[in-house]
Amino acid sequence: MNKIELLNTENTLNEPIEDHKLIIYQSLVRHFGNKNTTNKYYGSIEENGVGKFNDYSEKALAELQDLGVTHMWYTGVLEHATMTDYSAFGIAVDDPDVVKGRAGSPYAIKDYYDVNPDFAIEVPNRMREFEQLIARTHQAGMQVLIDFVPNHVARSYGSDQKPADVRDLGADDHTDVAFASTNDFYYLPNQPLQVPPGYNPGGDAFQSPAKDGQFSEFPAKVTGNNVFSASPSKDDWFETIKLNYGVDIQQQNAAHFEPIPPLWYKMRDILLFWANKGVDGFRCDMVEMVPVEFWSWVVQEVKQEYPKIIFIGEAYNKNEYANFYEVGKFDYLYDKVGLYDTLKTLVRHEDHAGVQGIQDVWRREVAGYSSKMLRFLENHDEQRFASPDFGGDAWRAVPAMVITATLSSGPVMIYSGQEVGEPGAGNAGFSGEDGRTTIFDYWGVPQHQKWMNNGAFDGAQLNDSDKHLRAFYRKLLHLVRNEKAIRSGGFYDLMPAQQANSMMPRRVYAYLRYTEDERLLIVNNFEHQEQQFSIHLPADVVDAFHLGQEDLQFTDLLTGMESSIANFEKEIPLRIPGNQSIILKF
Repeated sequence: MNKIELLNTENTLNEPIEDHKLIIYQSLVRHFGNKNTTNKYYGSIEENGVGKFNDYSEKALAELQDLGVTHMWYTGVLEHATMTDYSAFGIAVDDPDVVKGRAGSPYAIKDYYDVNPDFAIEVPNRMREFEQLIARTHQAGMQVLIDFVPNHVARSYGSDQKPADVRDLGADDHTDVAFASTNDFYYLPNQPLQVPPGYNPGGDAFQSPAKDGQFSEFPAKVTGNNVFSASPSKDDWFETIKLNYGVDIQQQNAAHFEPIPPLWYKMRDILLFWANKGVDGFRCDMVEMVPVEFWSWVVQEVKQEYPKIIFIGEAYNKNEYANFYEVGKFDYLYDKVGLYDTLKTLVRHEDHAGVQGIQDVWRREVAGYSSKMLRFLENHDEQRFASPDFGGDAWRAVPAMVITATLSSGPVMIYSGQEVGEPGAGNAGFSGEDGRTTIFDYWGVPQHQKWMNNGAFDGAQLNDSDKHLRAFYRKLLHLVRNEKAIRSGGFYDLMPAQQANSMMPRRVYAYLRYTEDERLLIVNNFEHQEQQFSIHLPADVVDAFHLGQEDLQFTDLLTGMESSIANFEKEIPLRIPGNQSIILKF
């Protein structure tokens, strides 16, 4: 085949695009196996229940592998601050005045060397139960991802499970100075911490002598979202404290990296600790709040011992993507501010939304790194697609999900419950009712619970529409793994060739994915009504694929339907239902 001059080169890192595609399934352990359907506002663990490591049974993992999943992201694994009392097991009680929600935020880490006791059948055996989950996941043919939260920790941080030779965070700090490159934290000398006024931890239902609006912290430490005040607000990350990587933030971000700050070694050793347990990769939280020089150093340090381990960065500044790939050495970064935000406007039919936004993503915003961007429609930070705040109907996800999964060879992620249309309804407590599934409180996920079917994991409680929706996700995830044109092939945007086509609908996006011997035409209709139009193939495509005057045979990989065109010249007539996609192999 003659080479088509691509409008997008997927990868500018001088590395071959690997011939596989990561399919990541994010699953908050607290939710996954929880069979309790009470869902009481600010309910306790006894009232609303909680999932366990052991709920990821061989059957459950086999079903997820059958869905198409290659990597399980177990969210909330590390021990974090909580309002649940585990003092009977030697675990210090957290002050509720600096905890968000009855369960607590999974991103307010209390001990980097321990796992959440909520998730254990036997609390003293909690680490062993997680190790068994790692082994079961590997036996099911999938890899394990967990969170690494490097920017901040819980105000109550203190590791009681660290190895004997490890110095705890802050143990050697000089607390009488605001900044020192050898300190693990930033300080506000001579100022006590003030808990945000008006905060009612756990709601009126939660009563505790410790719930007094006070938390003993002197001198106050700087809050996790870079708030240099002893009186953070309720809207700040007030439950967390900022870690110090040797950057004097108040002095024009002056860097003090020589000698290497002690915190760098401590964080490296934490990563190595989990890699040694069989963890295959890390989803790294808020990577842009940590200096890229640290990432460059630590990723290479860890990969010296574990070359195949992967690092995924939660990043939002598209101007820094190149820096975090080329200097920071990340394998993948979030594509939230690019593709996700663009697709959301299209799905919602916002006035300014058009397919031009998708072209802007791969032409400018990811600038050659498309194969390195992790794409998704849902995660724990974002609103559920089926919520009124987003799509309002789980089936409207089809064109957005097809683009998310097929635009490049990069990884794609779904969030547990997305594949059966979970709408994220209900007010669980701290986060309110906002279209998200709470990460702060004990809660059941109703649509997921129907698929779970009391631990049978057979979907028997789903209605026919929900079953068909999950079947769509399964079909899509398998074909993006199996079709080489999507796994590692080229990309050609067909929209510039349609500019003279006055019949082309405004919210339809079409492109080709191809290899030397495979070609796929992918067309996505975001309009709510059926659209009938023709796709024009430009001359360079017709010549490269030797299509002139040929009889073309098409198979829609999503439906299996076949069609043909005799003596093809340049137009492919199409009819696509509203909110649907076609993937034509020809």
